Amino acid sequence: MQVKRFFAADMRQAMKLVRDELGSDAAIIGNRRIAGGVELTAALDYKPSVLAPRVPNAELEEELRKTQTRIVTAQAELSSRHESEEGSQLFAGQSLTAAEPLIDTHVQAPASAAPAAPAAVDPRLFDAMRAELSGLRELLEVQLGSLAWNQLQGSKPQQANAWRRLQRIGLSGALARDLLELTAEIEDPRHAWRMVLAHLARRIQVPDVEPIEQGGVIALVGPAGMGKTTTLAKLAARYVLKYGAGSLALVSMDSFRIGAQEQLKTLGRILNVPVTYVNPGESLAQALEPLLRKRVVLIDTAGLQASDPALRMQLETLAGRGIASKNYLVLATTSQKQVLSAAYHSYKRCGLAGCILSKLDETASLGEVLSLTIGHELPIAYLTDGPRIPDDLHLPRKHQLVSRAVSVQMQDEPSEEAMADMFADLYHHPGKRVG
Repeated sequence: MQVKRFFAADMRQAMKLVRDELGSDAAIIGNRRIAGGVELTAALDYKPSVLAPRVPNAELEEELRKTQTRIVTAQAELSSRHESEEGSQLFAGQSLTAAEPLIDTHVQAPASAAPAAPAAVDPRLFDAMRAELSGLRELLEVQLGSLAWNQLQGSKPQQANAWRRLQRIGLSGALARDLLELTAEIEDPRHAWRMVLAHLARRIQVPDVEPIEQGGVIALVGPAGMGKTTTLAKLAARYVLKYGAGSLALVSMDSFRIGAQEQLKTLGRILNVPVTYVNPGESLAQALEPLLRKRVVLIDTAGLQASDPALRMQLETLAGRGIASKNYLVLATTSQKQVLSAAYHSYKRCGLAGCILSKLDETASLGEVLSLTIGHELPIAYLTDGPRIPDDLHLPRKHQLVSRAVSVQMQDEPSEEAMADMFADLYHHPGKRVG
């Protein structure tokens, strides 16, 4: 018997290490969270007495689904208890209901014993249990994804091929499932694929009117490195070339990077447009008041970490009354899906009118960002695909965007691990069963 530990940043990477080194017959006999990632313990060549007997895939999947349901239920119970501990002592002196199944009902307390007050529980224990349950759930998702993918390949090879093509584009499992369900009745593979792409184009949202044509206060938000300041320069130049400089103003809320202020100052000088700087703690409403006669005011914001208190203040300012700012999230299409998702969830607090996709000329995939915008119904207002100002700023066209996504797709066939990961993604988005 061969037993080995594997360390990785997350469960999917750890599972890949296990498959690469020990093969698909390896058994996971332990997992735990550690600093910086996860630890898996895997074994190969167990003695028959150690391993449970093999069962058909369908039965295994059913058992795994039951276990996953238990995990979700346990997480809900833990969360409910933790909230009760932090919020009040409401359970003191009351009978237990949901917690009773966790107690051995065969052990009877002495009749004369008075009800004991709930013992204080260390919150760290709940955190450790949550981490353990989270690791188990992630492990189950990876295993279920691999199982579902293997079953689909065997039962419906034509549909499996369509899944591969969508994975090469980079679409999420949930979006791929929805698109393939819409074309499930089409037998001709070529026609079905054309309809898949047509449905994908229809799911993309774009504004009815270009933002700078609507006018008003427009703020560009997003993490550092997404291209906010460069995109703002392109928008400003586009506006000046069409309407002149008299009705445009620029505002900078980025006092954290001297380079950003200098770039905006240079832009204002070149375009002959006034630039206003707002420092942290200063009133944005007061700064905007002298600019209310301008037809368009473009605001450049600071790209801050999600944990930075200054980000919360900045977002609250943009969402405040009297500002009436239309906020657009700038997303670099070169970013990984985890980065894109984190950016959306960090900045949605200010209220997003849409997004701007940047760096299309550098990207190797558009599927990830399209999946995010479609999943969150986030309109795509502009595209940027180069350094030229403003020539490399474009209005989005749905079918052109889909064609571009297909043209930059991966050239190689996706690995079995990638397909399993795609199917594991479905367990985050419940819906009809795959296949």
